[in-house]
Parts: sequence; structure tokens; C-alpha cells
Amino acid sequence: MRVSLRWLRELVSTDLEATTLGDRLTMAGFEVEEIEDRRTWAEGVVVGHILQCDPHPNAQKLRVCQVDVGQGKPSTIVCGAPNAAAGLYVPVAVPGAYLAKIDLKIRPAKLRGVLSQGMICSLAELGLAKESAGIHTFSEPVTVGADVRPLLGLDDVILHLTSTANRADALSMVGIAREVAALTGAPLKVAIPAAPPAKKSRSKPPFTVSVADPLACPAYRGVLMSGVQVAPSPPWLQQRLEAAGLRPINNVVDITNYILLKWGQPLHAFDWDRLRTIDHNSPLTVGVRLAHPEETLQTLDGQSRRLTVENLVITAGDVPIALAGVMGGQQTEVHGGTQQILLEAALFSSAVVRRSARAQGLRTEASARYERGVNPAELEAASNEAIALLEELAHGRVTFTTLLDQRPPLDRTLTLRLEQVHRLLGGVLTADNSEIEDLSAETVEALLSALGFTLRRQPSAEDESVVWSVTVPPYRFRDIEREVDLIEEVARLYGYDRFEETLPPQSELGALPLDLLLLRDLRAAFRGAGLTELMHYSWVKGTHPHQVTVVNPLVAEFSCLRSDLITGLVQAFRYNHEQGNPPLNGFEVGRVFGQGEEGLWESDRLGGIIGGDPWQGKWVRRSQQPQPLSWFEAKGILESVFQRFGLVVEYQSDRRDERLHPGRTASLSLNGEHLGFFGQLHPQFAATLELPHAVYVFELELEVLLAPLVDRFGHETFQPFSTYPASDRDLAFFAPADLTVGELRRTLWKAAGGRSSLLESVELFDEYAGVGVPPGQRSLAFRLTYRAPDRTLTEAEVNELHQKLRDSLVEKYAVTLRS
Repeated sequence: MRVSLRWLRELVSTDLEATTLGDRLTMAGFEVEEIEDRRTWAEGVVVGHILQCDPHPNAQKLRVCQVDVGQGKPSTIVCGAPNAAAGLYVPVAVPGAYLAKIDLKIRPAKLRGVLSQGMICSLAELGLAKESAGIHTFSEPVTVGADVRPLLGLDDVILHLTSTANRADALSMVGIAREVAALTGAPLKVAIPAAPPAKKSRSKPPFTVSVADPLACPAYRGVLMSGVQVAPSPPWLQQRLEAAGLRPINNVVDITNYILLKWGQPLHAFDWDRLRTIDHNSPLTVGVRLAHPEETLQTLDGQSRRLTVENLVITAGDVPIALAGVMGGQQTEVHGGTQQILLEAALFSSAVVRRSARAQGLRTEASARYERGVNPAELEAASNEAIALLEELAHGRVTFTTLLDQRPPLDRTLTLRLEQVHRLLGGVLTADNSEIEDLSAETVEALLSALGFTLRRQPSAEDESVVWSVTVPPYRFRDIEREVDLIEEVARLYGYDRFEETLPPQSELGALPLDLLLLRDLRAAFRGAGLTELMHYSWVKGTHPHQVTVVNPLVAEFSCLRSDLITGLVQAFRYNHEQGNPPLNGFEVGRVFGQGEEGLWESDRLGGIIGGDPWQGKWVRRSQQPQPLSWFEAKGILESVFQRFGLVVEYQSDRRDERLHPGRTASLSLNGEHLGFFGQLHPQFAATLELPHAVYVFELELEVLLAPLVDRFGHETFQPFSTYPASDRDLAFFAPADLTVGELRRTLWKAAGGRSSLLESVELFDEYAGVGVPPGQRSLAFRLTYRAPDRTLTEAEVNELHQKLRDSLVEKYAVTLRS
């Protein structure tokens, strides 16, 4: 926000210089990004009176002027402006003057043989306009030789101030004035405008107000004024708007913008006669509702906008005439012939205005204030001052006023403890910076009272334990909600630079949480297995009803949250493949979201993708033809990570995901809990995306994966390798085709007595189905390895255990043994 120092001093009695004030505001949390000293723009420029204006003897477009600049003898000045003429009062830069905006030092100089002793200036040369058609002229009365800066508003300093999003009151001159008064102790000179005299009620009002949703528009005040005379605004009003970066238009529109800048309350003026051409009913109905699909509105910027259901609109006879809180409509704008206006002063919901403005890609001074939150308590004060100015500057008179008010109460009382103030803020330096002490109760009371808070001490059993009941003023209602907010106000106003700089004593060295340490190890293990870590946005396109849809997405196309990691990984693999890069073997750790019968859910997962020819682009190739990974090779990469952490993962056939090959997809479980899945992309799905033939993906529940690692962390013990020889036995049999190897392996381990038994490993080394194998069955061959850690096993021990395992398979699955 651009803050005029001259205007600010009319609202608060402060004589601080701009740089000092800027430093105080910055330390209080309002960053002053730039100080624009306009006093340097026209230093040495005075009011001149053109006494005579003759054509230049040697140039067709130049004129030679005799100008009285208050120095006794007129000065000869050569001027090229087409509007230069005798009798005009103009700004003149005399010799020695410096025009900062165009970086020009004025010196006497000959122009086509005529000595020019100065320069008659345009507004562009003085920095008040981007370009000008001619020199600027003053209306009488003015004093010849007087400094032009007070006449042009150049005796001012502009502070470019940025506030945090929670400080909606900082987007108004009154809000900044309150802050400066609290920081400096200077008296505030903000007068609350009185309401206009009450008018006799009419038997039939000229208009009524209808609000469809009180939460979207809790208050709406409409004021009908007649006898309005639209004309240019007086110079003082134009200068204040220009200092704030707004373009003057006419007195009616300028007054609404002036009130917006001063009070932070947006207003809008409708041409009443144009409203009547839209709604011929009596009384006219002014409505506030959400737009209907496919409705259109031509806004003041000349654009025809297609409205959506997110747009809050003002209507006349149910016809949209303005985007509520954003921009008015061109059909009802105030123009030179306007004689009656309907002045709107309303409160709109911050969330509704934000969505409406974003839906149209439109941001205005009004929407910026509504989005942060307009002070609900100052609606009447702002509109009352606007009415007074319209009566004074536009000669209007109030004929009817109505207020639809459904504002919630603004009463909020918080408890503040002096002990908590000391605990959070620590010690502060005394005024002479000689020692450190705690903030006193009187200091806390003085600081908060200066900001408009009302404090009342509560009875306390201990003298040192002071507790206050603090009433929050209406203009700070939105951002002061808790005790800690009050403590922040104390620290901010007292000065962050006056607090003790000593850090608290270090109790112990910092450390990473256990789950983060394990996750780092897990990431390192997958990188060690040859996978590249990837990262994708959580925003995705909506493809199925179980996705979580975001109400206000950053990009309309990506309006949902991802429900898995595989989709992003597949798209990344596809993109790299299209660019001719080697296969992208990668993994990602991220959060996924969804919704079901029990409501919304989210979980952290680890997903990965493996595929393509691992020898592509290498010096050595296994053959000239592409050799994609087999299912077992891809599974081996995943298994290598599991083995690194000592995890025993079980695999079961899974056919639920249509994107995956029904015969090459497994559901993974760990310690009886569902861990995730691993499988090959379905050939048809891969062909649709033009991916290589064999691409494998996996997705694991991170919580299930880390749980056993957390339990074992710090309890690992070294298990030495056995120095005694192993004994191998082969076990071959016919088994039903639908019986999985995983079930057989679990049965063998269980029969052997678990992982701590004499059975060291169970490996499948042969599978055959065809001639010689009974229908509906397949031939499987396992190699079982036996070993004892403390002795050499005897033949009898091995044969006894091996026969036990054979019998367990026959008993449970009725397999036909072959060896």
C-alpha cells in the first residue's frame, strides 16, 4: 500500500521524518519497501505568468515567451508546447533547478539562436504523468514565484508499505494511523463521521435488498441520492488518489475510491436511472446471489465475462449488474449525465470474494481488501463520510436509506497472563540499555491500550501473578484470537530489537527422529539397488469418483489429489522413453489421498517402476535384440532391498488392478499385514501408452514397511556365519497349477520349525508343465539347504527333517512326490 505522509499527518499528530517512521513501521512488522520523496521531483520549480508569447524567429514549432517568475525582470524562455499562450500561469523550472524524474539540470542555453533562461514544465517532466500533450497550467488564484510543489501535491513523501496477510486493517490510512499513534504515542485525529439526518419514511420504498446467503453477504447498506452533479474532483482529492496510485475519474467515483483508501471499506455507486431501465418493477429489487451457469456480465474494464457458480453478483431484477466485491458492471456505471446514484456499502465473505476473483482472473483494490477482511464495525462510518463528501462535492442529497444487517457480534475477550508474557518473550533491555529486566504489568497495559485493547485486571492470590481480561477492538477482530496473539502485539510494539539476545542454554544435541533416520536408510537402499528417486506434484486430473477434489485448486485442470504413486511414475517413465532416454528405473516417497465410505483418508507410500533393457546404451550387450527384465529379475531388485533390512515378505497372486498383468501381479504382506503390491503393467495398458513390453511397478505402505524396522532399531545382534558344511536335498513333486510357490514355501518353513531351525534356505529351481505332467498340475523342484551353526549335521538328522517336510506337503496339499 502507498501511504501519503502528508495525509497520514492529518490523521495522527506525528512529526517523525519519513526514514525514521519507515524504520519504526518496519520493526513493528510493516515492511517499508521504498520511500518515494516527491519533494525532490520539482525542487526549484516556481509558478510563472506568461506575459507574452511570440513565434520563434528561427523555428516553426517553437515559441519565445516572456515569463514573470517573481524575480522582478521577466525571463525569456523558449517553449515548444502547442498550448503555450500569453496570460497562462505555468510551472517554470528556473536556472539551477533539478528535475529528478527526467534527470535534467536547468541551465541557460541558446535554442536556435535565442537564449532561454528556464523551462516551462509539463506534468510528465515533473513526474506526475507518463506523457503529456503540453505544458501544465494553473487556475487562479496563484502567487507568481511561489513553489509549485504544494499546488501539485509534490510536498509529500510516499511510503511503499507491505503488511502480512492477517493485518487487513493495514490496507487503510486509518489503520496505519492507529498503528503510528500506538508506536509514537502521538494523538489520533480520526473523527467518526456522523450519520446523515434521518429522512421521513416513505409509504413505498424505491428499492428493496434481498440477500440469498447471509454468510456470503452479512450486511448491505443502500443509499439513494438525487441531484448529483458529476464533475472533476477538486485538486486535493485528485492528488490523494494519484499519490496512492489511483487515476482520478470524476467526483462520485473518486469519493468511493477515497473512502476505500481511508477506511479500507470498498463502496460502489450505481447510476439509478440505468438501474431502472433493467428492473421496471416498483420497488426495484437489489439482490446478492451466486451467479447461474452461462450468465454474462460486461465489467467496467470493458470485458464481457462468462460467469460461473463461484461468482457472487449484485443483481437488479435478478439481472447481474456487478461482481460483488470485485468490479462493477459497465451497464450501470456513473457517467457525465448521471443525476441519481445508488451508493452501495456492503460486507462480503473473504472466501467468497477470493474464489470469485480467481474464477475471473481479476484482482482489484476492492477485492484485495475483501479477501483479507473488511472491518465489520466501520461500515456505517465509511459510508457516512462518503455521503457527506457527495453532498459537499457533488451536491447530492439523500432520499432513501436501507440497511440489511445480519452481522455476528464482534465481542471477544481473551485472558492474558503476565507470567506467560515473561515465559515467551524473556528479558528486555531497559530504556538506557544498561540492564535486562522483565516487562512490567504497567508496560504491557500501556502497549495494548495504545492499540485500542481494553484491559481489566482479574483478582489474583499472588501479587506477582497478574492476569488480565482483554477485550479485542473490532478492527483487530480477525487476527487476534488467542493469548499468544496478544503477546505478539506486546513484543511487536515494544520493539523486537529491545529483547535480550542471549540464547537459552543447550540441554542436549539435536538428533533426527527415528522414523526419519529409517526413511533415509530406505531411500539409500533403493538408490543402491539402481533406482533414481523421483518427486511429483500431488495435484492430478480427476479420473475417478474416489479422488479428493480440491475446492480452490491452483490450476483448474489439476483439481484433485493423487490416490496412488503409480500414475505419476508411469507418466515419468513414458516421458523419458519418448525422449529416447534409457529406461527410467525410479522410486518415489509421497503421500496419497482418497475417500471412501468412512470419509477422507491419506497415507504415506513408497512406489517404484522398473523396466526396459538394463543393457541399453552400455558397452556390453547380451544380444543385439532388446532383452527386457524378466518378472523374477525385477522382483529380485525389490527383494534385495527387503533382504538388506532383514524383511521376510510374502507374495500372493493378485488380480484386482486392471492396469496390471493378472498372472504376473502379487499382493505383498509383511508380518500378516498388507504391505502393497508388485506386478507387471498389463500389455494392453502398456501398448496404449507406447511403453516397452515389460515394465514392473510396486507400491508399498510406508507405515507397514517401517514398523518392524522401528521395533528392531538398536537391538540388532551379529550372527556369525556357520563354519560347518551345508547339506542339500532336492524335493520334486506334481502340484495343482493354482497352488502358489509362496504357499508351499511357507508350509515348508513352518514344518521345519521357522527361521531358527536347521533349514537354511528354500529355493525353487525348476518348473515344468506339459508332456508327462497330469492335467491341471505342474512339476516343481525345490532345493532345500540344511545347516547347523555348531556342528556338522549327520545323514540321519538331515534325512529325518527332510522326510518331515515331504510328509507335510503330502498331508496338506496331496502333492505327488517325484523325489
